[in-house]
Amino acid sequence: MASKIQAYLPSFPTPTQKPKPHSQSLTISASRSTRPSIAGRKLRAAVIGGGPAGSSAAEALAAGGVETFLFERNPPSVAKPCGGAIPLCMLEEFDIPHHLIDRHVTHMRIFSPSNIAVDFGKTLKPHEFIAMLRREVLDSFLRSRAHSAGATPVSGLVTGLDIPATPAAPYTVHYTINGSSRRSLTVDVVIGADGANSRVARSIGAGDYTCAIAFQERIKLPDEKMAHYENLAEMYVGDDVSPDFYAWVFPKCDHVAVGTGTVRAKQDIKVYQRGIRERVRPKINGGKVIKVEAHPIPEHPRPVRVRGRVALVGDAAGYVTKCSGEGIYFAAKSGRMCGNAVVKASEGGMRMIDECDLRREYLKPWDAEYVNTFRFLDLLQRVFYGSNAGREALVELCGDEYVQRMTFESYLYKKLARGRVWDDANLFMNTIGSLVRCKVVGKHMESLML
Repeated sequence: MASKIQAYLPSFPTPTQKPKPHSQSLTISASRSTRPSIAGRKLRAAVIGGGPAGSSAAEALAAGGVETFLFERNPPSVAKPCGGAIPLCMLEEFDIPHHLIDRHVTHMRIFSPSNIAVDFGKTLKPHEFIAMLRREVLDSFLRSRAHSAGATPVSGLVTGLDIPATPAAPYTVHYTINGSSRRSLTVDVVIGADGANSRVARSIGAGDYTCAIAFQERIKLPDEKMAHYENLAEMYVGDDVSPDFYAWVFPKCDHVAVGTGTVRAKQDIKVYQRGIRERVRPKINGGKVIKVEAHPIPEHPRPVRVRGRVALVGDAAGYVTKCSGEGIYFAAKSGRMCGNAVVKASEGGMRMIDECDLRREYLKPWDAEYVNTFRFLDLLQRVFYGSNAGREALVELCGDEYVQRMTFESYLYKKLARGRVWDDANLFMNTIGSLVRCKVVGKHMESLML
């Protein structure tokens, strides 16, 4: 699920470093490495999964001198269910061409359980918008760019990963082509970018995590109905559409994506999908369902994300935020950070790496930049999505222009929005007031204190 409503409180921790364009070369330390050199060849890496995480990792690896194999089992037309919203900063940071964008969303509307609507987007500047893309278009572009950088494409399903018995021995990736031809490949490093049900994660005993289920229908609307969603995206909250998350209507090139997600009641996902269809029925009447999609979405990072010379990125690592459900940016970012970490530690593919290198160059910087973001959004989800009363409070707060400015500045640019002390104090008091009016404060709130 892509991001929709980002956290708005002044303490929201977000990235502060200036992004580097994908083409910028990585500076390799001139100090002598303690890792053994690799005689007569380059470090060899397998990236399992060709979504934003895997493609970004493969591009960084190949561009940095590592022999790279990018595995993807699905054809270019297949993509996981996803709202497809990406922040403005991602367009520049990852050089996403504007012609890939289906819609430039400048208005968002959030509907409370009682169907009170609040317009969200009053503070956007003339050049600001939320980019809406189809995942099959974005994923295909990122994979092609990784191939152009030198990554070897492998169209196959990875069926297993053999763990080496000694620290310097290779990993063996087993895979099938066209469901029958069985093959294997030996590599030095493996990056698992194979989603919530990651085979790579299971192979290294990375531990379980809670998964949500996302369900989405793509509905082609008559022209007069599609005009309503020209630059508008909608969110709906309430027990009828999800007991612990939200539902959405996002515009694409010639259709809308209508979907919902839940952790607590995955078996009832079709009931909640009927709920969102009923909420938007007047707006989608006459539409034709052209595609139905469902997919698991991780709800928190895995207990283990690096083991040996194997690293997990994107959904495989659990990098999807609570409250907003943002995953695309964090997938691409984690993939690039991991790929660059391998390049740096291996000195451009010239030396072997180990688990300590991956932890130092990938995990430590990632956690320093993002771990508090994930924790904070988890708290917000428990406060505002736990009951219809909390959802009413959330929608009420979204009407505040200061909340909107803080939200969009934090989301669009992935950096801390500058707040004002007096406005921050007012926001805090307004938040408490909304929770009190909606009868959320009390024993329920006490149980959520950090």
